[in-house]
Amino acid sequence: ITEVMNMASVAKDFMATEAIQQSRIDLAAAHRLVHRFGWDDGIYNHLTVTVPGHTDQFLVKPHGLLMSEVTASNLIVVDADGKTIEGEGFVETSALHIHAAIHLGCPAAACVLHVHPEFSTWLTSIQDNRLKMTSQNALRFHNRIAYDDEYGGLAMERSEGERMAAKLGNHLVMLHANHGVTTVGNTVADAFTELYDIERACGFYYRVVSSGVAPKIVSDEIAAMTAEQFDLEREQYVSLSFAAWKRLCDQEEPEYAH
Repeated sequence: ITEVMNMASVAKDFMATEAIQQSRIDLAAAHRLVHRFGWDDGIYNHLTVTVPGHTDQFLVKPHGLLMSEVTASNLIVVDADGKTIEGEGFVETSALHIHAAIHLGCPAAACVLHVHPEFSTWLTSIQDNRLKMTSQNALRFHNRIAYDDEYGGLAMERSEGERMAAKLGNHLVMLHANHGVTTVGNTVADAFTELYDIERACGFYYRVVSSGVAPKIVSDEIAAMTAEQFDLEREQYVSLSFAAWKRLCDQEEPEYAH
């Protein structure tokens, strides 16, 4: 019996180690893809995922690295107080307060991506800052975006992160007034696909507004139906899309996974 228990323990430890390594690889890929799509902001902006088995610890890039420099092995592990548990370097202050608060306060937020991409940030910077249902890309977000309409300055205190977490609630996407966007998910793939899709939708809407022509808005009834249709293949779409994006990284910058 003891031998069987020991074997089970070894197997459990191996699976945990594999899960952590996969989280490292996926998060490193997300950093490289953010850079590839032009959504990075120098050494700032932050992408995190909780360490499997530890809801109060998360993987994050050490402050000072560009997203294009991130690899699976140079990500650090920090706790909810910002202490570096594993790796070299430290977490940027606003990254700590935003991400720790959301990881701890929102059950669906195993992965949290916070960036300032061009079109999502544009939408947060105008008076009428709601995404209108003018394109098929926008329809899947019908009534599914949290809007944080209070810009509270830099997140230098945990209270600002907690305020953001409360605004996010059970949504997967939040647009921050005068700031940027946060997406969350149970996995890196989930959160990254939300980010890709919201930025695309905001980009299409920007072009509609910039044209100066009155937009044609889809009815709430059709928008709601279409959002539900998107949900039918969402899991497959997320899995296949993130795998495809990772193949790009494997081919062109394979060092990310090491």
